[in-house]
Order: sequence, then structure tokens, then C-alpha cells
Amino acid sequence: MSALNEPAKPHGPSVLLIILCYNGLADTLACLRSLAHLDYPREQLGILVLDNASHDGTPAAVRAAFPQVHVIENGANLGFAAGNNVGLRYALVHGFDYALLLNNDTEVAPSFLHHLITAIEANPLVGAAGPTIYYAEQPDVIWSAGGHIDWQRGISRMRGLGERDAGQYTAVSEVDFVTGCALLLRCAALERAGLLDERFFMYYEETEWCVRVRRAGWRIVHVPAAQLWHKIPIIDRVDKPYVAYYMTRNRLLFLRTVGGSLRAWLHALLAQDLRTCLSYTLRPQWRGRRRQRDAMLCGLRDYWLGRFGAASYRWQ
Repeated sequence: MSALNEPAKPHGPSVLLIILCYNGLADTLACLRSLAHLDYPREQLGILVLDNASHDGTPAAVRAAFPQVHVIENGANLGFAAGNNVGLRYALVHGFDYALLLNNDTEVAPSFLHHLITAIEANPLVGAAGPTIYYAEQPDVIWSAGGHIDWQRGISRMRGLGERDAGQYTAVSEVDFVTGCALLLRCAALERAGLLDERFFMYYEETEWCVRVRRAGWRIVHVPAAQLWHKIPIIDRVDKPYVAYYMTRNRLLFLRTVGGSLRAWLHALLAQDLRTCLSYTLRPQWRGRRRQRDAMLCGLRDYWLGRFGAASYRWQ
């Protein structure tokens, strides 16, 4: 893996791999070990670890284990959007052709990057691409094969979520968005569409960015042959209050930013948020989710008060 010098371009496009972390040292080191096996020209790769003020010694440990990897310490927990923007600015300043956002709790197949680059280079109108992402706990079960936006209901969903891979996704295909867990961006598209919107802090920022990119004339594709495994629980994190807060607040911010329809707004507020809050309050089987309800209500409050970025709500 090359140091982060000005990238030469004799053997294909240059790529900056951006790994943002906030604690999770063991996952970060495992991710870096998997990247060491990529079958992509080393002279065309830069690897950048961005640390959001971890408490587990991540920067020092990464520097010791992978001296060729560049580490930037952000000094605070900037969240997903602002934290990754540090890396995206670096990619633009140093003239990389592509930047890849990659979660630190992932491990990739050796051919992962090769397939992504081959697909995006095949069509100059493609501005971003993403792989098939599997659950690490069940390596043949899909977490994401790209994503679609339901504009009538104002919601986004992962394509292929929970499906066992039986070869149902074989061809490169256009999608509405690619999750920020593993998102390859063409830097020319990034320059035109701009950076991630830091108001989101976490969740929905990559979806909004993908909408912006498509409206700027670029396409976004899912590349089935590119594979990685994500250490996300099979039972998703919906029970976490911080997820309820950010998903509630940021879904409304997303709708406002992209110009969602009245129907989408009504569905988000009535069919989703109000119904869920009432269920958590009134139904006996859901009374254990009062913390999630309170977080949702705080998310709604902060949206209407214009409080974005890091949450003002403190989880109990």
C-alpha cells in the first residue's frame, strides 16, 4: 500500500480508501488486514484512517501495525458526514481519481476494489458505485445490494436486505443510492455535487448525497461482483435510542433537502412517526421501548427547532 503522495496514474485510476473510526480498534485492524490482500495496483492506492477521538488508542495502534497507512486525528467525534468530509477534501486536494468510504467494521474480498473500479470506469456517466454487502455473521445473507427510495412514502430501503444470495443479483444495475458503509465516489462527481451534508451527522447523509449526484446528471450503480462483509448484527440496531433519534430527525431533514412531496411528508409524520410513538406508549408489548419513543420525540423536536449535527438528546 502506497504512502499518500501525489498519485501517479500509469496503471489505472488512483483511489483513496477512507476509513472513519470511533473506537472499535480490533475491527479497524481487521479491516486494514483485509485491504492488504486487495488485487489492485499498490502504487495507485492511498489508505487514510480518520479517527473521531477514539478512546481505545486507535491512532497509535494503527500507526504501529500499518506504518504505510496515513492517520488523521479529527480531535472530536465529528460524526459520519463531517468526519468523512475530512478524507474527501484530502482526496480532492491530492488529485485522486476516486475516493472510497469504507466502514471500519468491514472486511473485503481481494477483488472487491477491482470490480468496483472496472464497473465505474466502463461508463463515464457513473458517479458512484457500491458492492454487495453481506452480514459477517451469515456470510451468504445480503445486507445491501444498493438501495431504492420510495418517493411516495418518503423512505429509503436496502435492496436485497435479508435475502440469501442465490445469484439473484448478477449484473451491474442502476440504483437510487449506495450505503456509506462502502461507497466509491468519482471525484469529478464529488466536485460537482459537493461534500456530504454535515447537518445529518449520521444516517441519511449518503442517501441525500446520492440524490444530489443523480440530479447533477450522474448515475449510481450496484456492482454484484464486488463483495464485502459487514459486522452489523443480524438483529438490526433499531432498538438503540440514538438510532431512533437520528433516523427520525434526519428522515425529515432528508425530505426537506430533496423536496419531498406532501404525501411523503404525511406518511413520514403520521404513518411512521406518530403511529410508532403511539404504539410504544399504548401497546403493552412495546412498553419496553419507551426510551426509543422519547428519542424519537426529541428527534422531532430538534428537527422543528432546526437543531442538527450532533444530537442534543442524551441517551440514558
